[in-house]
Amino acid sequence: MFKNILVNALVNLGDVVLTTSALALIKKNFPETRITMLVKPVVADAVRENPVIDDVIVLDYRSKRNSVAKMLNFVKKLREKRFDLAISFDRKLRPAILTFLARIPRRICPTKVFDDNSSLVTLFYTDVIEISHDLNKTLQAETYQEIVRKFFGISGHETPKFPQKPSPIAENLLNRLPQDKKIKIALCVKGTFPLKTWSKEFFAETVREIRKNHDDATFFIVGAPNDRDYADEVIREIGFCVENFCGETSLTDLAEIFRRIDLFITVDTGATHIAATTGVKMVTIYGCTSPDRWHPINPNAIVLTSRENCCPCTFKTEECPSFPRPNCLNNVKPAHVLAAIKNFGF
Repeated sequence: MFKNILVNALVNLGDVVLTTSALALIKKNFPETRITMLVKPVVADAVRENPVIDDVIVLDYRSKRNSVAKMLNFVKKLREKRFDLAISFDRKLRPAILTFLARIPRRICPTKVFDDNSSLVTLFYTDVIEISHDLNKTLQAETYQEIVRKFFGISGHETPKFPQKPSPIAENLLNRLPQDKKIKIALCVKGTFPLKTWSKEFFAETVREIRKNHDDATFFIVGAPNDRDYADEVIREIGFCVENFCGETSLTDLAEIFRRIDLFITVDTGATHIAATTGVKMVTIYGCTSPDRWHPINPNAIVLTSRENCCPCTFKTEECPSFPRPNCLNNVKPAHVLAAIKNFGF
């Protein structure tokens, strides 16, 4: 009965990737439905040309240029698109107000999506979907799918989707690696905050040990532009040449790289969920976050966690009792990673 849906997902990269599982579920049941995604500029590359998304609207809602007049003009553009349903995957105030002012006739949001706190944001919606499961013990992608399952009265499970297109940049970067090395191993060494970042020393020890056993392996680091200096520090700790690709790829370039390599070793970050959509063999190291909730949806994924009593973490970084070497990360050792990759034949 709904033909033109606006989906609000003004969230970080990993979550945007995970929300596409819910959109895939809608498309599977209602293939003629048109889906437009409302996202932040930094993640737009993850949804443009995505197989389950028909259109993308980018909203830089933190920009200082967002005057009242510009926001009203944005509302006008939403009205012109004649959406008949809006789905909130973020429960943020700004898109709640915008979709309300745009007079989208049905607007739905969940009772919870990131935490258990109630919010007055729900007052802007016509339908509030009850989410009763424990968020920390349920895959986040399942929470997004539960919202649409309950509203549409459908069933089933889908996996996240990501654009797949040719990438000359990916090809050029991989050609920078030593061509006599057959095994290509990518690393993502920096999380979005310290309690998600495995130590430089542990990454360096892991790489050195892999190289001892596989002299035909070559390594490189991927990440955002502002990860580049930190990645250089890790490379110095490793002690031999490792390429630094941080800031040199778009999100779709990164996905294409993952499709062409043999192994990905990473901390819990957005790249983890991009990699999962490609099926690459991967090991993810979890610190303060719960793999029960954020496990990569990939049969070739192994997760490592020490399952501290304080995880998932409620501390600010400096308040962590074991900071600057938090137990949740310090108790996952290089030996655990080396044992994990043996499952992949390394």
